[in-house]
Amino acid sequence: MNRSRTFSLNAVVKIGILAAFAYILMFVQMPIPIAPPFMKIDLADVPALIGGFAMGPWYGVLIQLIKNLLNLSKTTTGGVGELSNFIVGAVYVYVSASIYKNRKTRKTALFALSLGVVAMTVIATLSNAFVVFPTYAKLMHIDLNAFVGMASKTNGLVKSYFSLMVLSIAPFNIIKGAIASLVTELVYKRVSPIIKNLGRI
Repeated sequence: MNRSRTFSLNAVVKIGILAAFAYILMFVQMPIPIAPPFMKIDLADVPALIGGFAMGPWYGVLIQLIKNLLNLSKTTTGGVGELSNFIVGAVYVYVSASIYKNRKTRKTALFALSLGVVAMTVIATLSNAFVVFPTYAKLMHIDLNAFVGMASKTNGLVKSYFSLMVLSIAPFNIIKGAIASLVTELVYKRVSPIIKNLGRI
C-alpha cells in the first residue's frame, strides 16, 4: 500500500473513532442554572480538540461536522441546534488547534485553548443573538421573549433579550469551553500516543 493511501486510511480511522466518541459524549449532559433549560454542558468538544491538536485544525473541524451530522437523526430543533453547535465548536477547535500546531508545548496549549474559548464565546453570542435564536423561534412559531422567560426562571439577571445573550449565553459558553479545555489539557498527552498509532497498517 502506498504512503499517501495509508495516510488517508489512517486519517479516516482516527476521524471516525474520535467523531464516534464525540457523538456519544453529546448524550452526557449537565444543565447549569445561568442558561435556558435547553442548553446543557457536555464534553463532546474534547475529542474534536484532541483530533485537532494531534492531526491539525481542519481534522478537528471535520470531527465536529460528523458529530453533528450523526446527531441530526435525533434532533429536536429541526437542525438549528446542530448547526449552532457546529459553528461554535468549529471556531473553538480551529482557533485552538491552529495556535497549538505552531509550537506544541503545554504553555502554548493553555494559551491556545484560552483564545479558543474567547473566540467561541464571541461567535456563540453573536450567532445565537442574530441567527440561531431568531431562526429557531420562527421555526417553532414562538416569540423571542419566550427564551428570556425560560432563562429568567433560573437566572434572575436575565431581564431582556440583550441580557439573555450577555448574562446567560456568553457565560454558558465560557464555562462550557473552560471545562472542555481543562479535560483536554488533562488527557491529551495521555491519549495522543494512542491517536498517533490508530489505523496504522
